[in-house]
Amino acid sequence: MTDRNLLSGPEPEPARDAGHSQPPERVGFFTDTSVCIGCKACEVACKEWNAIPEDGLALSGMSYDNTQGLGASTWRHVAFVEQRVPAPEGRTELPLAEGAVRVSEPAPAATPEGSPPTAPESSRTPGDMRWLMSSDVCKHCTHAACLDVCPTGSLFRTEFGTVVVQEDICNGCGYCVPACPYGVIEQRPDDGRAFKCTLCYDRLGAGQEPACAKACPTESIQFGPLDELRERAALRVDQLHEQGVGEAHLYGHDPEDGVGGDGAFFLLLDKPEVYGLPPDPVVTTRDLPAMWKHAGTAALSLAGGIALAFVLAGRAEGAR
Repeated sequence: MTDRNLLSGPEPEPARDAGHSQPPERVGFFTDTSVCIGCKACEVACKEWNAIPEDGLALSGMSYDNTQGLGASTWRHVAFVEQRVPAPEGRTELPLAEGAVRVSEPAPAATPEGSPPTAPESSRTPGDMRWLMSSDVCKHCTHAACLDVCPTGSLFRTEFGTVVVQEDICNGCGYCVPACPYGVIEQRPDDGRAFKCTLCYDRLGAGQEPACAKACPTESIQFGPLDELRERAALRVDQLHEQGVGEAHLYGHDPEDGVGGDGAFFLLLDKPEVYGLPPDPVVTTRDLPAMWKHAGTAALSLAGGIALAFVLAGRAEGAR
């Protein structure tokens, strides 16, 4: 432990390193965007449970998006990305998830054996429009720069491995805002305090799942032990690849990435930038140990140079 940089790299037990002696399993979110229907049930449930003020009752002019991004009063944000995408080579339609049907087509009847119905053949041609929908949230990073730079202890690591802001301790300094590599945390303009998703810490303590996951009708937002979610997500990617959705991939699941892996990760159907996510996020405090080391070396060199100058000046004065 003493030789390890606790601000970056793989970290199997962030809660224990934060001082929790016997923490439960680390929990988090897996968001499967391939089954998100953009209903915004997660946004509504989040606001209702956490008593978050409204922040956009009118459409923004950007598709069906009325909040545009995460912020102090938007802890869940559903992105609507409209694309004109050519069909993959060798295909005449864009693929669907298993058992899904297109809105313009009637749902097929269930088979007598009770097996899931097969999606009907599509008449969609290359170049048609498609929607990419995704419910974004705070990533609850393994290495959370917002927590590392907070001078008051307002941000803390819970026993579940999540990161929470204590609004009554926040002094509104705003250090956490530029520290977040995802641009998640924000200050409210009326009092300057910072707010973000708590992963429903109060519900976790009572043995309940977060409100957004509870409200999601398609199980696009899945909650549970993080290791179990990662296994489930890998199987889902394999399933989509077998169905011809070769662009499906995971984002934020890798403990070797720039933030040590996210507590909330995603299955995406396009590049992260398309969803407004950074392609290669890096915790902004990663290089602090090296920076302080270099600063200390520079300070010692400067002090040594000044001392040497006085010594040489004294010798020159004595030689006269």
